Amino acid sequence: MFKRSFSLSWLSTRPVLISIMLVASAFVWYAAILFTLMDVIGSVGQSSLFTQEVQILLWVIHFSGVIFSALLGSFLSRKIERTKFLTIWITLSVVSSLMLFLLNTSSFLILSSLVLLLGISLGIGMPAGMSYFSDYIPVEKRGRVGGLTLFISGIGIFFFIALPLTNALFLGTVLAVWRLLCLVVFLTLKSQSKTLPAKNFSSYKSIVGRQSFLTYFVPWTMFSLINYLAAPLIPTGDSSNVPFLIKTVFLGVFAIVGGLLMDSFGRKRITIAGFAMLGLSSAVLGFLGDQGLYFSSVLEGAAWGILLSLFLLILWGDLSHGNSTEKYYAIGVAPFFISKLLELTVGNFISSKLLVANALFTFTTFFLFLAILPLVYAPETLPEKVMKDRDLKSYVENAQKKAQKESSIENRKKKPRDAKDSEKYEDAVKLAEKYY
Repeated sequence: MFKRSFSLSWLSTRPVLISIMLVASAFVWYAAILFTLMDVIGSVGQSSLFTQEVQILLWVIHFSGVIFSALLGSFLSRKIERTKFLTIWITLSVVSSLMLFLLNTSSFLILSSLVLLLGISLGIGMPAGMSYFSDYIPVEKRGRVGGLTLFISGIGIFFFIALPLTNALFLGTVLAVWRLLCLVVFLTLKSQSKTLPAKNFSSYKSIVGRQSFLTYFVPWTMFSLINYLAAPLIPTGDSSNVPFLIKTVFLGVFAIVGGLLMDSFGRKRITIAGFAMLGLSSAVLGFLGDQGLYFSSVLEGAAWGILLSLFLLILWGDLSHGNSTEKYYAIGVAPFFISKLLELTVGNFISSKLLVANALFTFTTFFLFLAILPLVYAPETLPEKVMKDRDLKSYVENAQKKAQKESSIENRKKKPRDAKDSEKYEDAVKLAEKYY
């Protein structure tokens, strides 16, 4: 099964390449934007020109722009042809990147307008880009492609962080070129993509009211909020950043490994395993403190690799059951941005209260294990037919290998007997020639 999974033949199709490029390019672009905003808005909070309340307001404006533009984008994507809409989205990110030099301004109006524009530049087309991903990637391959996409995104983010891009204008130019390359590749390859039939659109009310959606959405929301609120007080070890490096490496590795496991054994069991690893990671820190930091980093990185690829890329397309997926993604990724907003605004305050009560890791461990309970009632989103077909193919392949092995053994056993029979035949011919 894994031998077939590791085959890269599925990467040769243009829709798969476009899907990976659209999502990974947007992830890398936004990560670079977010790190830049953290530096700029953080310095705003320390500036005599702006108060800390202004810093919080800027973050609220930015993440509100991401979330509400995603909801709006899921509606607009029905009205505008997909290729045109995605082209507009990428072009908007190119324009907003070139305006990063305005981050150096002392005007609150200009700064708030820019952070809003940057949020909209991601959110407006994010549901459509992820919908393209789920539409063109078959459900039985969605796990491995999603894991690979997250892995490639991590590599791109690492290189952008490593580059000495301290000048806002230079950074904006590099990011604009990055998104422009994405647009060129998309327009070059999109003509070869197969045309999909029109799909039904679900309302937000019907999506939120489905048990299958809620049993995954509630644990995902709890996971996002608890982890980001607790993040400021998780020990980081010494200045070598070894724990962070361990988390990053295992996140990338388990994004791919987790995707393969999800395509082979289903989403539900692997999701539960991911939550269990996160809870165990917090428990290790609670009992051992800094002594268990490295082991906890391994567990946390592995869990993040599995859960991020699942909840950002794979699951919401599975739950749509053939309907349009834009609204599923618009709602499904919202907890990620809300939790990031809380981390950057009130995370330190809440975590400090938990620290005073000496309950940080007990708190996180309890709620992470509690998040597993709704998953007990969650449906398996990988179709049962897919798993049965794979089990059957695996059985047939094993049977064929066994038959070939037994046949080769039997042939080897026959060789001496065939040689002996040949000698007897030659003796019989000689006797026949002698007497007859």
